[in-house]
Amino acid sequence: MNIAIVIAQFNRYIRYEKRMSSHTLLAYSEDISSWYNYITAQYGLETMEEVQLLHLRSWLIMLLNEQQLQPASVKRKISSLNSFFKYALRQEIITKNPARLLQVPKVPVRLPQYLEAGQAAALADAVAKEEEVGSWKERTDQLILDLLYQTGIRRSELLGLRHMDIDWQKKEIRVLGKRNKERIVPIGDSLLESIRNYINFKSPELCNSGEKLLTLKTGRPVSTTYVYRVVHKYLSAVTTLKKRSPHILRHTFATQLLNNGADLSAIQKLLGHESLAATQVYTHINIEKLKDIYRQTHPRSSE
Repeated sequence: MNIAIVIAQFNRYIRYEKRMSSHTLLAYSEDISSWYNYITAQYGLETMEEVQLLHLRSWLIMLLNEQQLQPASVKRKISSLNSFFKYALRQEIITKNPARLLQVPKVPVRLPQYLEAGQAAALADAVAKEEEVGSWKERTDQLILDLLYQTGIRRSELLGLRHMDIDWQKKEIRVLGKRNKERIVPIGDSLLESIRNYINFKSPELCNSGEKLLTLKTGRPVSTTYVYRVVHKYLSAVTTLKKRSPHILRHTFATQLLNNGADLSAIQKLLGHESLAATQVYTHINIEKLKDIYRQTHPRSSE
């Protein structure tokens, strides 16, 4: 079967059946498109039956030489190829998956970066210093930071929040996570009041149950770029961390829960991790912190 036709089928599959997030969907689609453009230009391949392992390795080697990819990027591209050929195998388009023979590089585990408790608390003051108190932008920016820090939700989940997702009586919000999986996240009284004040400040026509919670003054929902810029701006005011993305606040949320006695399974559920392994990285942060305390306080730690 023609490779281009199978790619089109695969893209429909991951969008409508697999229901991947928009970020993953774009990454997989771009990877497969890049590989296809390469093999047609270099080898003139047209059908799936012609593809061999060397046509996958050759593309990866080209990327390594020209783009100097990090192990994590190589691993992602291999994952894209493997998903594509697994799909073709299930559809009986091919009889074997050449991508399964690709060696996946080991990716070093990097400890998540996070804010100290004092830095997180200083975020509110940072917004007040930059924006006119009570203005639309000040209220929106503040609520973005509060939601990310106090719930640990992802940026995509934040952007998806609607008025109907807030349960005022139970003090919780419904979050649509990766692969359209819903979870319930509890919220405190102060955050609930902040949301209420924000909604009361908005025009009534922007407060229908199906409308997005966070909007610009024009009524348009805030964008991914807007959220990133807000977080980057105010994190720059309170920390010297090189990475200043919304995920820093998610890491901060999880780290503070762990430091204050929450068990891993509870943190896993709050973060929406599919496996406990993804949550266990925060235990390494805790251990490193204990080591620092030991080095600073024990009289014989340096011996």
